[in-house]
Amino acid sequence: MQRVAVHSVGADVNFVSNRFPIYKYKKKKEGEGEDEDEGEDEGFELPSKREMVAREAAQLLEQQKRLSVRDLASKFEKGLAAATKLSDEARFRDTAALDRQVLLKKLRDVLEALRGRVAGRNKDDAEEAITMVEALAVQLTQREGELLQEKAEVRKLAALFKQASDDARRMVEEARAVAHAEIEVARLAALRVEQALEEQQKLCKSTEKQVMDMEHELEGLRLQLVAKSAEASSLRKELAITRRHEQDKEHLYELEGAECLGSYLRIISCSETAPDIYKCSIQWYRISLEGSKKELISGATKAEYAPEPFDVGRFVQAEIHLSNGRKAIASTTAPIDPAPGLGNYVEALVGKAGAEFNVIIIQINGDDVSTQSIHNFHVGKMRIKLRKGRSTKAKEAYSASMQLCGARGGGNAAAQGLFWQAKKGLSFLLVFESERERNAAIMLARRFAFDCNIMLAGPDDRAPLGT
Repeated sequence: MQRVAVHSVGADVNFVSNRFPIYKYKKKKEGEGEDEDEGEDEGFELPSKREMVAREAAQLLEQQKRLSVRDLASKFEKGLAAATKLSDEARFRDTAALDRQVLLKKLRDVLEALRGRVAGRNKDDAEEAITMVEALAVQLTQREGELLQEKAEVRKLAALFKQASDDARRMVEEARAVAHAEIEVARLAALRVEQALEEQQKLCKSTEKQVMDMEHELEGLRLQLVAKSAEASSLRKELAITRRHEQDKEHLYELEGAECLGSYLRIISCSETAPDIYKCSIQWYRISLEGSKKELISGATKAEYAPEPFDVGRFVQAEIHLSNGRKAIASTTAPIDPAPGLGNYVEALVGKAGAEFNVIIIQINGDDVSTQSIHNFHVGKMRIKLRKGRSTKAKEAYSASMQLCGARGGGNAAAQGLFWQAKKGLSFLLVFESERERNAAIMLARRFAFDCNIMLAGPDDRAPLGT
């Protein structure tokens, strides 16, 4: 076997072999052509396995320093695939500037020269590489056509995108201009509003000053009016007393106390010859403003009497029947005045659809109560309820049998007392926390009862009043 010398082609060519060469040799059989073999092998020695391995390893090391045709084709395909993805026109022109056909032709010429210089398996590899280069040239031609088509499509898309971008930029500019105009209009409007507010504040300050001045003036006038009213009441009372003295030389009794709602009146003697008031028979009356109508106040037979809302605008008069059969009269000098602010307070309670008051039960059906505890007296739109916690003493709707009025007994607490007959056979005498709450409860209950077409009053008050 003759050795074949393989010369190096170049640093850019490499032949890759996936396995070592296979060497086959046969052992001689006994008596079979020994002379001929000896004659043919004479002067030649078969290399050992170690030498063959070393030689193949040296060839592999030398081949690793070269670039194989297959690797070149693989990298060229990868570069071609990357080139198809490039959308940048500058990079695409740089890549397209390479004369791929020239490169492939040079590569094919190199492989043709190499094929004529090698033999055996290396020659087969060279032929295979030439076939691959020719196929690669065909693919390259097809890819270039596709690349040109994609380039045209990319240019169309770029033109569309540019037009869309220009349209969007124009729309943004128009929207920005509109927004700037609206902002300017809003700023001017806000400036006008701010100026108006400043003017309003200045006007309010001047108005507040004027209002405060007027309030001070009104307060002064109110105080003067109260003083004049008190002075007029005192003069009227003195005038009435003087008239009584002129008419009745024996003026024995007069009324003591403020002649307004929330106070109580007391009969006192004004003469040394007057009998003891507690030994006399007493009856209280309401006298109309004209003096033509006289109404008996049922149950008011004590020396003290607390006016109730029905008495407002009327005179209150007490008749004292003496033991000798004679009769003395004590009357208010003016009609009973309303309590200041009570009307507004009751209207506020009407808006709340009712109210609750804390009361103490003094009597039930005329009998005194030994244990006096706080109860809730609820005045509603449809009914009145008296309860303590969850225990209900009475709960009745407004009806013709219900009666409600101020307490007509004596004592200092008469102005805080209230008589309530829930129904026939069940009545209560209640004491409120203040005169204001007692009168508010009476007015509120009568207001709700009137809405239910019920005239709520005290005993025997309904018939004489006629309203």
